Amino acid sequence: MPDDISQDFISGGHLVAKALKAEGVEVIYTLCGGHIIDIYDGCVDEGIEVVDVRHEQVAAHAADGYARITGKPGCAVVTAGPGTTDAVTGVANAFRAESPMLLIGGQGAHSQHKMGSLQDLPHVDMMTPITKFAATVPDTARAADMVSMAFRECFHGAPGPSFLEIPRDVLDAKVPVEKARIPAAGHYRASTRSAGDPEAIERLADLLVHAEKPAILLGSQVWTTRGTASAIELVRTLNIPAYMNGAGRGTLPPGDPHHFQLSRRYAFSNADVIVIVGTPFDFRMGYGKRLSPDATVVQIDLDYRTVGKNRDIDLGIVGDAGLILKSVTEAASGRLNGGASKRKEWLDELRAAEQTAIEKRLPSLKSDASPIHPYRLVSEINDFLTEDSIYIGDGGDIVTFSGQVVQPKSPGHWMDPGPLGTLGVGVPFVLAAKQARPDKEVVALFGDGAFSLTGWDFETLVRYNLPFVGIVGNNSSMNQIRYGQAQKYGLERERVGNTLGDVHYDKFAQMLGGYGEEVRDPADIGPALRRARESGKPSLINVWVDPDAYAPGTMNQTMYK
Repeated sequence: MPDDISQDFISGGHLVAKALKAEGVEVIYTLCGGHIIDIYDGCVDEGIEVVDVRHEQVAAHAADGYARITGKPGCAVVTAGPGTTDAVTGVANAFRAESPMLLIGGQGAHSQHKMGSLQDLPHVDMMTPITKFAATVPDTARAADMVSMAFRECFHGAPGPSFLEIPRDVLDAKVPVEKARIPAAGHYRASTRSAGDPEAIERLADLLVHAEKPAILLGSQVWTTRGTASAIELVRTLNIPAYMNGAGRGTLPPGDPHHFQLSRRYAFSNADVIVIVGTPFDFRMGYGKRLSPDATVVQIDLDYRTVGKNRDIDLGIVGDAGLILKSVTEAASGRLNGGASKRKEWLDELRAAEQTAIEKRLPSLKSDASPIHPYRLVSEINDFLTEDSIYIGDGGDIVTFSGQVVQPKSPGHWMDPGPLGTLGVGVPFVLAAKQARPDKEVVALFGDGAFSLTGWDFETLVRYNLPFVGIVGNNSSMNQIRYGQAQKYGLERERVGNTLGDVHYDKFAQMLGGYGEEVRDPADIGPALRRARESGKPSLINVWVDPDAYAPGTMNQTMYK
């Protein structure tokens, strides 16, 4: 039992706060409700910041974002019923993105079970399919124990969210301290860093040494496992071209001779050995069909269930990406002349494919047209970023444009929803990123539709004095869907259910106490971004973009074929 507990009785809310403190939680994101206020009281005593937002979805997304930035689990606390259901989308997004977070939801009193108490819903039943662990705290003495159990499950295999509901009478009741199990910090879960099967490590090293045209995809788990240094050492030592997606973007800086972005399809069609790290064969990978059928395919993942799913593989390794890549480099030591020195022609071939892709879109990247071409906007944003800029993308078509152009300068400086494709993550991700890393600049690109979903929490950023540079690519449309409708049903029905009003988001920012500016001339984009940076306020630069320009990624989506 920790020595700092001197009182004879302790409430459920204070036990929860002690368990959060033991896990290293520094902030909870919440929207207040009568079921959960004893947790607030405990957090005040434990020195945990309570950040109140305007929608529970924002609280859940912020907890997800906090986990991504810090590597520690995030925490959101919401009330029962609609409070918990409002947070479902944020939990689901964290589930697909493999982000460790705990959502705590209120619940009616045990004594009123099945009586129709205020906001009573079967939360655990609803949360079970989208969490790694979902349970009810049955007794006040178990409150801290159950919180630590939920955090432990967050890190079982690939990370993910957990959910706990706590009935009001369980949370408010007090129990003798000696009857409560209060796990001590650092003593209730083990290391999950598995280095993989040694024989498989040796086999992969041998494959890479002898490959003539290898390629590697560094996915989100490279950042999740903080394996950046190991990934860099592998690709540079073995002279392997690297592609990055998700949170893996920024592993290699732009300009690095092994950093490739626009030639991925060419590489995966022509490589003889392809290593996929921390990325499932889901829709982003064409369910594995985008890899050459003649290539030797290796998959590395934290989750056994992901390896070999949707596509046969030649070698699968389950474990920590950083440890595995480091071990592969060490296993290849002394044998590098058998492969690394022979790959100059392969890298030159890929660099030529990159240059061809750049030249194809160069007119759009430099376009002076008005309305502004989205490629020009994202090119200006890319030029604006510094090594300390965390970039957040929240939208459909406009963010698809940015994925081809924007290159974060450092590891862990790219945030997007992940494979669930949830719009509305932008403002809560800004909130979490700026709180967790106040030393970093945060730059967020929104589609106008995406911003509308959670944009009212711009006021939260103003209230907590969290400056960031926000850009709205405004075409008054949900353009990714509009394109699909035009393709399937014709131009006469392209505008059904996807057209928005011409909203001046710059004025919205000003109304809420931030900095706002409107841009219609592409020459004004750069100066406007710099003024937003210099304002020291949360900002929105409202950029009117061409509604009839669509990203190649949008036009290639299989659902529109």
